[in-house]
Amino acid sequence: MKRLMSLVLGALGAAVLMNAPAHAEILAMMNYETKSEDSLKALKLTGPRDREEGIAIIDVDPDSDAFGSILMTIPLSPDLVAHHIFFNRDMTKAYVTALGQNVLHVIDMGNFPYRLKPIEVSECKSGEDLVFSDDNRTWYLTCMDSDKILVGDSATDTVKTVIALPVSHPHGIALHNGIDRILVTSTVRGSDLGDPGETITVIDAGTNKVLSSHKVSNKPSPSGEAPVEVVFVPGSNPPIAYITNMFGGTLWTATWDPARKAFDFAQAFDVGAIGGGVPLELYFNPAADRLYLTTAKPGHFHIFDIGEDPAKPKLLKSLATAEGAHHVAFTKDDRYAFVQNALLNLPGMSDGSITVVDLRKEEVIGSVDTLKDRGYNPNSIVLLPEWNHLAGH
Repeated sequence: MKRLMSLVLGALGAAVLMNAPAHAEILAMMNYETKSEDSLKALKLTGPRDREEGIAIIDVDPDSDAFGSILMTIPLSPDLVAHHIFFNRDMTKAYVTALGQNVLHVIDMGNFPYRLKPIEVSECKSGEDLVFSDDNRTWYLTCMDSDKILVGDSATDTVKTVIALPVSHPHGIALHNGIDRILVTSTVRGSDLGDPGETITVIDAGTNKVLSSHKVSNKPSPSGEAPVEVVFVPGSNPPIAYITNMFGGTLWTATWDPARKAFDFAQAFDVGAIGGGVPLELYFNPAADRLYLTTAKPGHFHIFDIGEDPAKPKLLKSLATAEGAHHVAFTKDDRYAFVQNALLNLPGMSDGSITVVDLRKEEVIGSVDTLKDRGYNPNSIVLLPEWNHLAGH
């Protein structure tokens, strides 16, 4: 009966979605899970409760009459532990990674109502991040507890090859086709966040050959920095990537040296010095002269000026969001940013809200508490393709 009701609600939501007016709406897609028992008690949502997971489409436009409304839901297996949602280059497909099962799902964004198609990735335990080649023909999936990267064919969504890594817990991944290089972070063990790494591994994207690994910490080894995300600055010359050290509280750069055909690594910013704990995700505005960084504890959205020198980011403003600030979705017109506030259901980093940021005013203007108020945590967020800007991803 419970599953039947979910399907009925989903069907009703689909009807609303298809008939919703084109004006004054911005639709976001976010995967969610039931909050931890302690969080439910804090919200006074008591009583027996089974774990649930799903994907919700919610209107997040602050000017919409339906602001915060759930327009449709897609139920997921309660033991999937759906993690991130990634669009391919032209946003015709959305891929959903999972920590609880060895499976990757894909959604055809042109086929409504949306359905999840499983992709067999048996060699991938704890699927984390996904990136795509510039020509949109190849995807790369990091497998945090398998110490591997799976290389897939985007047309058939089948695995072409597997890259075995010399270090553990691959998480963040960045690809630069212009220099034929892949950068991968070594983060933590997926089961308990233990055994933190401290390196970035460099791979030749043409041959899939591992070239080298580099420490991104000024502390003695083992530093426990846990580099988590790595992203190239769009259009930078020479190419430069930012790296967030989750436990180290620092922002590093990897700058390409064309003469040596190698990267130089350096600390670019001490996030801890501004009270930012657990730096996570990195994004860029369309002009690539602004860097946006989230920190999960206590929860902030930081705005940096990188127009003059990306190697020396200048902090312009830090906006308080909510505990667990993590992924961010951006509108194509560079008007709004939507910050998802939850990190792996961890205590002190799982508010469950979506903070609405006006990028022109550089201020917080609202909060979407729809999932939070129902006892759920959103685990990632993207906007539907009509509104979504990839922001360097």
